[in-house]
Amino acid sequence: MRTRLLKPIGVAAVLMAVLVFLKPAEVAVADQAPTASVTAPAAAPVLKTPWGEPDLQGIWTDESDTPLQRSAKYANQEFFTEAQRAELDKERSALLSRDRRVERGTELDVAGAYNAVFMSFKHTGTRTSLIVDPPNGRIPAQTPEARKLAAAEQEFRLALLQATETCKTKSVACNGGEYVPTRSPRRAELPPRYNTARMNRHDGPEDDALPDRCLTGGLPEFGTAYGGSFRRIVQTPGGISMFYDVGQGQGWQRNIVMNGSPHLPANIRQWFGDSRGHWEGNTLVVDVTNFTPKTDFQGSRENRHLVERWTRTGPTSIEYVVTIEDPTVWTRPWTVKQEFTKQSEQDNRIYYEPRCIEGNYGLPGLMRGARTEELAFAEGQGPDPATKDSATDFVGVEEDPLQ
Repeated sequence: MRTRLLKPIGVAAVLMAVLVFLKPAEVAVADQAPTASVTAPAAAPVLKTPWGEPDLQGIWTDESDTPLQRSAKYANQEFFTEAQRAELDKERSALLSRDRRVERGTELDVAGAYNAVFMSFKHTGTRTSLIVDPPNGRIPAQTPEARKLAAAEQEFRLALLQATETCKTKSVACNGGEYVPTRSPRRAELPPRYNTARMNRHDGPEDDALPDRCLTGGLPEFGTAYGGSFRRIVQTPGGISMFYDVGQGQGWQRNIVMNGSPHLPANIRQWFGDSRGHWEGNTLVVDVTNFTPKTDFQGSRENRHLVERWTRTGPTSIEYVVTIEDPTVWTRPWTVKQEFTKQSEQDNRIYYEPRCIEGNYGLPGLMRGARTEELAFAEGQGPDPATKDSATDFVGVEEDPLQ
């Protein structure tokens, strides 16, 4: 039987968030030769700050849904047709009435507590992927070393699931694994590298995913599967600050150094990296390095390098283009483009600080419950906790046809 201790964590968070399907947790990859740089945005009247810099200030968000990478269904089609967008909106709207049940009393039935009542979707965007380079809209192929490490992590997580009903019933969450009715001998092992995702073990807080610890994945930030993505940009003479309101209340702030100084020494690593910016005409260019190995983006950690370009394209619009590079993970750099729309200052004049409850209340309760279950099992009064799946409780999000 799946533990119910995770449910107060997830349900409270989902009630606080609007579900946005922007990207899958795991993605297939394809390589393609480099192409020319992204076309510069069209010229527009330049708004300036009182001290003469291009004005990027305001609250900004992407008001439509676009997958990170292009579905194979759309091949080399860069833009949806109007008919395709209408059909996708229709299909996705139908999911709002979904209340699918699997066999009652099973772990998957309990996991299905997150029905569509708690979910909503934005309209489908015009482009078939956020990725604009490679032109096939796909993440480049991974290096052999990155594939080997990803396989090792997956093997470790599947080992912790082997004795659960999830593997016994051949659930999609156990793909690549097999059912073994006894606890894994690897249950006491450390993961192959610092853990950022859920695993079927709760020996300490770092066995849990970053969001369950009220921590964000950091940059680049394209929205999350369980909430929207907003950023407030504030400028001062010689400085720029960006506050992000992301997912289940994981709000965070980054400060962009604009004084022309070099990056921090390589031995200093930061959760959101080290951002150094300068102006190229009306575009803010930000170079980001020095990431910590404790955050993860598509397998990339401390060697991640970003070059961001922020350009005001109109009174209520900003174009954001970021090139992502990590030679230890991908065979070539790749580029993402988003269009942000300015949000009403009047409607947002009272801003409530994002509140994430997982790490404050749910996570200590989860670990306390795990210790109670272990004690009961040791005294012959309950099942082996290793036979219960408390890691794969999100079911149904894979159904979004936009993905």
